[in-house]
Amino acid sequence: MAEAARRLVQRVVSGTPRLAFAAVQYSKPHLATFWKYARVELTPPTPGEIPVAVESFKGLVASFKAGSYKQLTVKDTLRNTLVATEILMWFYIGEVIGRGSLIGYNV
Repeated sequence: MAEAARRLVQRVVSGTPRLAFAAVQYSKPHLATFWKYARVELTPPTPGEIPVAVESFKGLVASFKAGSYKQLTVKDTLRNTLVATEILMWFYIGEVIGRGSLIGYNV
């Protein structure tokens, strides 16, 4: 039994560098793609982009008041609902992490 365990450990140890090399080779193109998009999408807004975002939001509110949401397709409505739900869930997850508890604040 000890001999079998020793051989298993030797096989695992001898195979680890190959496995690590394969993992690195597999992840290189995926990480390159991730960093390509992360540099663009995860940067904070510049001071020049903030007025554009405010105007965009004002246009969104104006179109909602005008009732243009009634012209959306079911597919678009479902997509918008899923995006809003995702944003809401990330907010709740952040709240739970910030509180350090699932149940209320420690007052």
